[in-house]
Amino acid sequence: MSLTSFIRNNADVRERFKQEFRKPQLRVKIELLAPPFTKHYSTVGTAFDYILRFYVKHLNPNAFDKRYWVAETSLALLQRRPNLYAKAEKIIEQAKARERIFQQTGQITDELIESALSLAYLDPIYRAGRGHAYIGAPIDAKDIDDVKKLMSIVNPEFFKATRLCMLNPTFGEASGLVSGADADIVIDDNLIDIKTTKKFEFRMSDFHQIMGYYVLHEIGGLGNLRPKPGIKKVSIYFSRHAYLHTLEIGNLINENTFPDFVEWFISRANAEYGTNIGGKSG
Repeated sequence: MSLTSFIRNNADVRERFKQEFRKPQLRVKIELLAPPFTKHYSTVGTAFDYILRFYVKHLNPNAFDKRYWVAETSLALLQRRPNLYAKAEKIIEQAKARERIFQQTGQITDELIESALSLAYLDPIYRAGRGHAYIGAPIDAKDIDDVKKLMSIVNPEFFKATRLCMLNPTFGEASGLVSGADADIVIDDNLIDIKTTKKFEFRMSDFHQIMGYYVLHEIGGLGNLRPKPGIKKVSIYFSRHAYLHTLEIGNLINENTFPDFVEWFISRANAEYGTNIGGKSG
């Protein structure tokens, strides 16, 4: 989320992104297949992210997966609050047990979705420093149905890898440039970001975010993989529309100006966060 904040909170950064990358128009019209059942938009979206990653791992058993979830990072921040820590720890242990069963059976149960929704309540503690009151809160049955509907329209062909699958990869030392950053999913040479929104629109902020991920990849690679995996496409998966919007990097990058942009990005991010990471300035 820090990459998003870096771009959103700095007008000069947004302007430089606009100068370097021209956003293509979204020219198709796609039907809303899974309207939201409640107004718990953010929680359902985060829960779907968890469930989809579980599913993609099931499709690709050799996927590279981080050894921890964002919810587990939140758990570490609760150590001085024993009651909340105990609740959160139980949620995570139960979710891990249910996810292990899912990897064996491939059955997305209501219990697994319930765990994903409970994990979604933990994520904001790390990402935004809020949400403590929702730890262990009752789960709305309509939210379970919502996530179930979202999963029912997923096309597995979008997420089957032939060479490489990575779940929530970071960008090596480049993630530190923006005080932490991770992508959603990488399938072969395609970096995919998940958007669970009823509005079918390709916002400038979404475009800048996905291009920001690509820039971080160019600086630091993906995780600890060497040699650096090649990324030739970036995509946004509109989950409520079951639509994968894919852009070819070759159509987005100006090879004459992009290297200078990368060096500017490194310098600007270092100045913003007080770091000294990467590139000629590293």
